[in-house]
Amino acid sequence: MIDYHVHLEEGPYSFRWLERTSQAIRFFNEDEGIAKGSKAFIELQMQQLSKRLQNGCFSEEWLDLYLQQAKQLGLREVGIVDHLYRFKETRAYFERYMQLDDNEVGRAQRYWLDRVMTENMDDFVSAINQAKEKWSHHGISLKLGIEADYFVGGEEELAALLEGYPWDYVIGSVHFVDGWGFDNPQTQYIFEDMDDATLQGNFARFFATVEKMILSNMFDFVAHLDNFKVFDYQVEDTVFLDTWYERIAKALVTTQTATEINAGLYYRYPVKEMCPGPRFLQILIDHDVAFTVSSDAHFPDDLGKYTFANANLLKSFGVQSIVVFEQRMRKVIEI
Repeated sequence: MIDYHVHLEEGPYSFRWLERTSQAIRFFNEDEGIAKGSKAFIELQMQQLSKRLQNGCFSEEWLDLYLQQAKQLGLREVGIVDHLYRFKETRAYFERYMQLDDNEVGRAQRYWLDRVMTENMDDFVSAINQAKEKWSHHGISLKLGIEADYFVGGEEELAALLEGYPWDYVIGSVHFVDGWGFDNPQTQYIFEDMDDATLQGNFARFFATVEKMILSNMFDFVAHLDNFKVFDYQVEDTVFLDTWYERIAKALVTTQTATEINAGLYYRYPVKEMCPGPRFLQILIDHDVAFTVSSDAHFPDDLGKYTFANANLLKSFGVQSIVVFEQRMRKVIEI
């Protein structure tokens, strides 16, 4: 089995982030018999976290935890990606299209952007490419991907940012509607002020952006097609939803673009549902859309989460194959 949407790190950085990182490290290390709650236990955690921070998320030691988990699960291919907004080289692109005005939303988003945009793209590409041989020796094909935020009108600038790198695949994703980062917990309150009509209008703008992203024909597959539901604010109008599901399915087929079953919202966000949701998935399958499967892990202990279950879900619908990529060439494997 495969997992084609795996991240190494994500800010903003906080004590909560330190705790989650420590949890991931402990998952692979039994704390050498040191009792939890003891001073020695905290000292060990601090040493581990200090080493992790100093070496960074592209270190061989951190990547080895992903490799260890992949071997434990019996995965045959893993695609490690990073969000485009993690890289300093992309600042002008995001500043052009995000809401960064001197108001409540703009200040929150500026805070977020300044704290997640910490890395250099060359370092990421080099780390994954160097790790490929080691992973291959362990019987696992490691792929280099990038998750690229799509903004309407930003196609040429985005293409220039991605050009010249040896991607195995490029994922298109939508995290912003009219410059608002709707999946940012700091701006979740915006949903609370929406009546049904306003919420439906925002869903329509989101889906329209997803459709344009697909029709741009820039991406090998597109991520979490209905992640606007992230905080479980839902539209009940099934005719409205089915109309958009059909349009997106047709766009995927027309452009021969694949999508994924992404588990990230299921185990990390309030909606607790896969992307796409059940009805959307059925319509995509009815149109013979091509799929891959993804945990959307951001820590090594989440690698592979629900990828086997979602592959089996596809099989239960009669889907016999999924897609993988190498140097942006699509291949089909049986499930």
